[in-house]
Amino acid sequence: MTTFLFLAVSLHARNLDVIIVRGADGAEEYGKKFTAQVEAWAAACSKAGLAPEVLRGENTTAELQTRLSKAPSDRSLWLVLIGHGTFDGREAKFNAEGPDFDAKQLTSWLAPLKQEIVVIHGASSSGGFVRPLAGKGRIIITATKSPDEVFYARFGEHFAEAIGGLGEADLDQDKQVSLLEAFRHASQAAALFYENEGRLATEHALIEDNGDGVATRREALEAPPAEAKLDGERASQVVLVLSDEEKKLTDEQRTKRDALEFELKKLKEQRGTLGDDDYYARLEKLLRQLSEVYGSARPAT
Repeated sequence: MTTFLFLAVSLHARNLDVIIVRGADGAEEYGKKFTAQVEAWAAACSKAGLAPEVLRGENTTAELQTRLSKAPSDRSLWLVLIGHGTFDGREAKFNAEGPDFDAKQLTSWLAPLKQEIVVIHGASSSGGFVRPLAGKGRIIITATKSPDEVFYARFGEHFAEAIGGLGEADLDQDKQVSLLEAFRHASQAAALFYENEGRLATEHALIEDNGDGVATRREALEAPPAEAKLDGERASQVVLVLSDEEKKLTDEQRTKRDALEFELKKLKEQRGTLGDDDYYARLEKLLRQLSEVYGSARPAT
């Protein structure tokens, strides 16, 4: 019986690795905030049935480079950066407890990896990492819109709280919080802090998930310009802590479902250029394929 249960759990395990990089404190008050974020992420990963890897200490930068060089190609990767950032006018850097690393270095370490990669950079000056890291199959989320926003960023605190399944962040009420929902919640929460304090906001979060290197702010998502190519579509499908319904699907089934939903959206956008017969034929085919995915889902336990 024990062997059977182990095999059943392994069969539906997430093909996902979460690496958390905890940077230098800078000051005791910030160290406490960074520790709280790491703990929130660890709790969220535990709910998701995952064990995150936490890197910190004098050898953080070298250890991160080594770890990324050994990343399994068949597993998605989430990289969470918690700490301070700096900008010297040329390069945006993440302040590790040992030597810092910059956007160019991280870009080179990630370059060989072909799996889906999510980078959540909650530090100041993180906006300088967006364009270098952006690419096909990547979701990049940063606390600031540019490397020039160098003051402490609160975005990461709110994101860490939301990603574990915070009810108020679940905008579509599907009992799980996607990357996009966590981004929108954290962006708004950070903005409200400055508004309530009567202070000029010194951070404006960005999300980039379509690979063009041009990121999007929350405000644009809430009032999108006509025919604008905004980010967020893929991020809306990616979740850390799955709902009970999502747990019925394997990673492979969710990947197929997400691709079919993307095709459905594109088909609906082409409705005006297709004849009715062609449109409905394609629609029926996609809906049948979606039905097959859900029909093959394992029963609830």
